[in-house]
Amino acid sequence: MSNVTQRLIKGSVWLSVSRAIVNALTALNTIILAWYLVPADFGLVAIGTTLITIVNSVTELSLNQALIRQENLSEEHFSAAWTIGTLRGLLLGGGFAASAYPVSAYYGDPRLFNVLLALSFSLVLSGIANPRCVMLQRQLIFWQDFVLTVSQKLVGFLVTLFVAAVYHSYWALVLGLLSYQITNVVVSYSILPFLPKITFRHLKDLFSFSIWLTLGQIVNTLNWRFEYLVLGKLVDATALGHYTVGNTFSTLPTREATAPLTATIYPGFASVRHAPERLANAYQRAQALVTFVALPAGIGMAVVADPLVRGVLGEKWVPIIFIVQALASIFALQTLGSLVQPLGMALGRTKLLFMRDTQMLCVRMPIIIAGLYFGGLPGLVYARVLTGLLSTLVNMLLVKRLIAVGLRRQLAANFRALVSVALMAAVVLATSTLFGKLESRPELGLELAFLVLVGAVAYVAANVALWAAAKRPQGPETEIQRILAKLTSKLRRRPPAASPVA
Repeated sequence: MSNVTQRLIKGSVWLSVSRAIVNALTALNTIILAWYLVPADFGLVAIGTTLITIVNSVTELSLNQALIRQENLSEEHFSAAWTIGTLRGLLLGGGFAASAYPVSAYYGDPRLFNVLLALSFSLVLSGIANPRCVMLQRQLIFWQDFVLTVSQKLVGFLVTLFVAAVYHSYWALVLGLLSYQITNVVVSYSILPFLPKITFRHLKDLFSFSIWLTLGQIVNTLNWRFEYLVLGKLVDATALGHYTVGNTFSTLPTREATAPLTATIYPGFASVRHAPERLANAYQRAQALVTFVALPAGIGMAVVADPLVRGVLGEKWVPIIFIVQALASIFALQTLGSLVQPLGMALGRTKLLFMRDTQMLCVRMPIIIAGLYFGGLPGLVYARVLTGLLSTLVNMLLVKRLIAVGLRRQLAANFRALVSVALMAAVVLATSTLFGKLESRPELGLELAFLVLVGAVAYVAANVALWAAAKRPQGPETEIQRILAKLTSKLRRRPPAASPVA
């Protein structure tokens, strides 16, 4: 096994543990906020965070990705990245604060003024983040990333919990976000000390790679966030809150289940970018493994959405059940081509990624607007399902263009996972009819636990049977076996603790 593979596996282990913790805190955070806050609170803050996301993305310079790919890194490269980041943060923070009043007047909600003022500080914090932390990804060192990720999430969670429990206010969302970013800045400089200097050298080296990523990020953010701005004007804060929480719940299973894998993929692809055959094989193996994990997580969330929402969040959140069912499914299916982004970056084909994002924006915006106009919030959800399927097809075609792996081969690598998850969904839906319409939270909790267990058994059993029938070919099953074997071997080689000397 190559050294790169060993480091990727070790990195995946560290990230698996950190994401397990972060996933638990994220889910618990959303549940607790849903208890203490009303949907309108989420809708109000969603407008502010959407504006922040758009402003961040429109001005994002993608310097971290450029640093990862830079062959001869020096301290001046990091100082240049810090200088530009800090200037950008100060300018954006000041501009965002100045726009707080007109934006709040446009949406007709005076509370939005103070929310936007507070969130403007997050732009400043994002600018002074430690650029040396990119070395943790470049060198495939992930234990320090574990410390950074878990600490900032834990602090944000505790602040959010305190404010929500004591004040029952939407400020829990805002202060939780700010405390998360403050912790990121403090911990990043603690685990990887860096004393930046103001310099503008090497900017050409960084921008020559990142310019197309920056433009692509602008288009991509407009593509996936503009509906929040439209909804904020067309519907009330309650409906926007339903959409925000439903969308959040929909992305959780797929994102959290695959994050430990995808976080190591870009540096892994970059390390073999000069060997086309190795890169194509690495892509096929990584993509099949990601989809193998993502499909049961996302589709599973969709088929248990009813008892999950009613039992965990409560009856006031029943309107989000349909949103979760539709979007969780499409998020899972989109992993079939989602790794084209790190693949294109590793190959330096960032202009091609930008062209893809621009084309999808031109296709997606009219469909989303039409869905909203003719069907309201449900129409928006249907439009997102359609555009999600189109996006998956476009990504798979782009993979074919980059590494000459055709659609048939891409689908064949995921055949067992696709069939197994379909069988899993059918078994879970059939089993759920046996419970009838339960009402109490304890009963709903038992139903949810039983359905999750039935789904897990059905998916694993179906996959193992199909794999055995195919005579155990190379695929995600063998990748998981390798990872487990590596972990077991390490545990067996670990020397026993020394006995104390009397």
